[in-house]
Amino acid sequence: MNDVLVIGAGAGGGAAAYALCRAGLTVTLLDAGPTYDPAIDYRLDEPDWESPFPAKVPSEIFYTMAQLQELSSEHDDLRSWNHITGRWNPGPRRLSSGYHHVRGVGGSTLHYTGEAHRLHPRALRVASLTGSGTDWPIDYEALEPFYAEAERIVGVAGIAEPSRPRSAPYPQPPHPPGYASQALRRGFDRLGLSTSPNSLAILSEARGTRPPCNGCNGCLRGCPIGDKGSADVTFIRQALATGRCTIRPDCEALLLETGTDDRITGLVVAEGGVRRRLTAPYIVLAAGAVQTPRLLLNSAGPAAPEGVANESGEVGRNFMETLVWTSSALHPDNLGSHRGRPVDMITWDLNAPDAVPGHAGGFRFGPAQAESDLVGPIAYATRVVAGWGADHKRRMRESFGRVLSVAGLCESFPHPGSRVDLAEELDAHGLPKPRIHSHLDDAAIERIRFMARTCRSILEGAGAGAIFEELGTYDLFSSTHVFGTCRMGADPAASVVDPWCRSHRWRNLSILDASVFPSSGGGESPALTIQALALRAARRIAAR
Repeated sequence: MNDVLVIGAGAGGGAAAYALCRAGLTVTLLDAGPTYDPAIDYRLDEPDWESPFPAKVPSEIFYTMAQLQELSSEHDDLRSWNHITGRWNPGPRRLSSGYHHVRGVGGSTLHYTGEAHRLHPRALRVASLTGSGTDWPIDYEALEPFYAEAERIVGVAGIAEPSRPRSAPYPQPPHPPGYASQALRRGFDRLGLSTSPNSLAILSEARGTRPPCNGCNGCLRGCPIGDKGSADVTFIRQALATGRCTIRPDCEALLLETGTDDRITGLVVAEGGVRRRLTAPYIVLAAGAVQTPRLLLNSAGPAAPEGVANESGEVGRNFMETLVWTSSALHPDNLGSHRGRPVDMITWDLNAPDAVPGHAGGFRFGPAQAESDLVGPIAYATRVVAGWGADHKRRMRESFGRVLSVAGLCESFPHPGSRVDLAEELDAHGLPKPRIHSHLDDAAIERIRFMARTCRSILEGAGAGAIFEELGTYDLFSSTHVFGTCRMGADPAASVVDPWCRSHRWRNLSILDASVFPSSGGGESPALTIQALALRAARRIAAR
């Protein structure tokens, strides 16, 4: 029996396994999905490279969506559309285009763009500053040394940003913005917004066996050469090197067993078609903000009638999603916008929670050709250039590499209508699947409107032509970043875990994923914060 069972091998589970093994503990790291071999599984050199991430397990079958809200004609300017195909959602209600995550060792870091962001220090006090949302029970200074440690382990390339104090420089020099981003910068300049190289978990210089980035812009499809700092090639690889970590892929956690002394006594898993019972003195749950509450709620029993760690009734509540807007247009110059790194430039000017008058919560903006999947000829032929035949081929040659996309992401606040609960639909093991509820209130819709106006203005200022496509979360639920379903807090009556991410009641259970976030931040990518929280909590677990 190992010292610690870690459930979920993504950003949080991988970082926790690394820190616990380095502290001398033995760890079993299990994941419901398979392993991926970058050199074999991510074949961006093949003719079908433009296909989506090569998921070995279709993640969409492991959750369900509740019916989403009705749309209003007064917000028709926020409908997603394309100049060839029309509205992406022609119906009267919001539609789901998915909770975009990867089930496998490495989790969603396998297909993320490598953005490695520290939260703005003021974002941790969003409620105190704006009256909306919830403050964190810890401050930026408590996280800072662990941010620095996570950056060192994954090899983050970046440049110091004044609003986020640092104890050490970035371990790698920044990636210079590509030619397309330099063109886009003119649009930011017109609005008086400063830009800087984005901080990326993508090597700008060789490190050990990992080479520097080759600028293929394929991060979302998996990195075949290993320069992107996904959890499998960084934290998990180093955990394995200690000799104290065992990985069990394709091992799905089904139920937590509870004892009478406020301890988790066992974990029931499905592995190789067989149910097994695993035990360890300590349990770390890092399955993400959808599957983590699902496991806790499914584990209800005599000692935990409302679900494990749900004494406050907060498990599954306070769900926060990705709020985003993207506008795309053709630029008159050949920018080579199909190459480089997906989000190589960013503005933090509007990122503080009180930075934009009239809006609670922060915003960030940057280029989005890759995240819009507008980097290959198939996308151009179906979404950018209409028609067929010789004229279509000619216009394809003229247009390729000229797309400019700009995206905004913003704060997402909890709403009573947004939560994760258990569905009537059962999975292959006879257990209820998680069900995602999502509701956008008027304030959220107005934040989306602000992003839409800003993105359109940036493209105009950059000299781009007419916009040919826009995508937003007003009419489409489409989330990569999800948060908040097991929030952290000092008050056991209003939270699920304490400021060290340990269950208020269950003495040998910690939760180390984005479900513990009390707030989402102003558009920052959450991976680095998840890793910093996991490193901080693992030190506490090892000390105990």
